[in-house]
Amino acid sequence: MDSSSGAGRAFIGSFTSAGGLGVTAAAVDPETGALTVLGATDAVPDPSYLALGRGRGPGGGVLYAVSETEPGAAAALDITGDVPGLLGEIRPVDGNGPTHLALAAGHVVTANYGSGSVTVLPIAEDGSLAPAAGVFVHEGSGPVTDRQEGPHAHEALPDPSGNWVLGVDLGTDSVWIYALDPATGALRLHQETALRPGTGPRHLAFHPSGGHAYVMNELESTVTVCRWDAAAGALEPLGETPVLPAEATADTAPASYPSEIVVAHDGRFLWAANRGHDSISVLTLDATGEKASLVTTVSCGGHWPRDLALDPTGRRLYAANERSGDVTWFTVDPQTGIPTRGGSVEAPAASCVIFA
Repeated sequence: MDSSSGAGRAFIGSFTSAGGLGVTAAAVDPETGALTVLGATDAVPDPSYLALGRGRGPGGGVLYAVSETEPGAAAALDITGDVPGLLGEIRPVDGNGPTHLALAAGHVVTANYGSGSVTVLPIAEDGSLAPAAGVFVHEGSGPVTDRQEGPHAHEALPDPSGNWVLGVDLGTDSVWIYALDPATGALRLHQETALRPGTGPRHLAFHPSGGHAYVMNELESTVTVCRWDAAAGALEPLGETPVLPAEATADTAPASYPSEIVVAHDGRFLWAANRGHDSISVLTLDATGEKASLVTTVSCGGHWPRDLALDPTGRRLYAANERSGDVTWFTVDPQTGIPTRGGSVEAPAASCVIFA
């Protein structure tokens, strides 16, 4: 199958050091959601997270990838063909183990887990990456000494207004909020929002209204609901909701480490991927966006779901199951939010999936 068939496109990142293919392009069947592999490249080592440039201007139609290595790097890929091709140079991020990246104000920002820092790389006119313009290093630690001995930035992303960049740090139990200068790429710390010690915040997702954010906590299997004030650049924690039933978090239960959080396009549902429990949690959100309630969990269709993503229609959910080596797709019930498994495609050491 070629990319001219009318199908959408998906891209899968995977750990080359664990037998993954690197960056894989796949066609998406518009009727069933099934993925069919088109081609792959291992030009970027361990591309554990991907981001897509959208629209016109710098980065439009280009795929960006971290290289979760030590020292870490980031790269741009040309995705006009069925096999992604390296665009420009692979750029050092001046940090270790980058786990996430996103586009913000004409730049790519990376969260560097190993060094507890956030890096800004300008996007050149052709969509390739320029050398790092700046690095902001977090400080602090948490009470879980084997995981929080120092800062571990796990995600960096812009807020819906585009005026702020948020850095979610598992090691410091906090979310760092920066202003990004679009002209120079400089990050200025605006404030650090503390979350409950020992929760280990990993990723964050915004409500479609832009007024609330939901922080996925890796170390305690909870989501922290926050109010977000874009005018002031202020994040206010309101409370926590479990993403697993009580029996799954008992002392005798196997350990589970939530990875990703996704909010429905209409703001009615929230889904979380749980590694160890190997499930997808389904939560409802009330009309205000301030109350989340756990409804149920369903199997992720594999083992160790590192990532979870909605397709552009919002009708299907995809889980990248790292240890079973597959990407599984689900159809979401529009009334209940509960996903039903549709199928899967082989993807060794899968780490993330995104859609064009």
